[in-house]
Amino acid sequence: MKRNLPFTEEHELFRQSLKEFIAREVAPHYSQWEKAGIVPREIWEKCGAQGFLLPWVDEKYGGFQADYLFSVIVMEELASAGFIGLFLSLHSDIVAPYITRFGSDEQIQKYIPACVSGETILAIAMTEPGAGSDLASIRTTAVREGDSWVINGQKTFISNGILSDLVVVAAKTGDKSTPAHQSISLFLVERDTPGFKRGKPMEKIGLKAQDTAEMFFDNCRIPSNNLLGEEGKGFYYLMEKLPSERLSVAIGCQASAEAAFKLALQYIQERKAFGKTLSKFETIQSEMADMASLLSMGRSFVDHAIYAYLNKEPILMETSMAKYKICELNKEITDRCLQLFGGYGYMVDYPISRFYIDSRVQTIYAGTSEIMKMIIVKNLGL
Repeated sequence: MKRNLPFTEEHELFRQSLKEFIAREVAPHYSQWEKAGIVPREIWEKCGAQGFLLPWVDEKYGGFQADYLFSVIVMEELASAGFIGLFLSLHSDIVAPYITRFGSDEQIQKYIPACVSGETILAIAMTEPGAGSDLASIRTTAVREGDSWVINGQKTFISNGILSDLVVVAAKTGDKSTPAHQSISLFLVERDTPGFKRGKPMEKIGLKAQDTAEMFFDNCRIPSNNLLGEEGKGFYYLMEKLPSERLSVAIGCQASAEAAFKLALQYIQERKAFGKTLSKFETIQSEMADMASLLSMGRSFVDHAIYAYLNKEPILMETSMAKYKICELNKEITDRCLQLFGGYGYMVDYPISRFYIDSRVQTIYAGTSEIMKMIIVKNLGL
């Protein structure tokens, strides 16, 4: 279907450049990265050199002040190719905005240029073994001692957990009498800071090329000026930025589902059974018609949310709905498409298998489907 977003010739040139980069630098190596459980640092630097990281950043920090559609293109093309384990959007569109939005001039000047070049890789550490979507219940603490903050606690399921050079860490800074929503602060913790350690890469059923790890803070001492923004405002910062994170996930899920559908469409026109191609069976035609309709509706809604974000409109409700329904749709579509491949769909040599397995986590991270429904209900006034 024709998209109504204001893509220009410049956007399309950027998209084509990215497609060629993915075909040249990612596709030939991705299976090996999955086996290794991590992508090489060099690919991040290559992405930075091509302008694929933080394209929206001011030119004085190395970006080219691009609009959000350039970020959308990066999300869509990696998802369409089935290579979402290269977590560029987490770095560029989820973590970096915390620094540029809430950081001091000194912090921005110190960190952002290296984030644009790919020399510094970002992560955010919110989730804990006993605190996932309920951020107010985190137990990691940060205590002020002179010109330092001392952090103690544990984080888990941290994406870019091994590769990251700079981590935005959520920790409690208030005492027992401080209301939960006013007791969280954000901190910038650099690689190799004494007291900061990472566990081994966590083995997952999907997203195998993406490094996920636990993080441990044992009297981890950081300078006082590594506080990000104001003390006690961390929860509000997270609430401000989570809608855009959920939009990013929905964008990738829509593109992934569309790509899986295209794989299935091509396959059923080639595969024969009982003397004719699968595409000639009425049952399969009905299945494809249904999925095509669902994908068209999903595309309309996702593009509506992107347009609202471009125009700086409130998107809490839209992104919660998109994160819920589009991620569930992606899970459903990839499953139905894999079914059409029969036994071949279960083989790792067929890309549809990666789309299928990587779709499962999408309804979990960045806010589970259940939490999204709670947010939607709350905004309905119920």
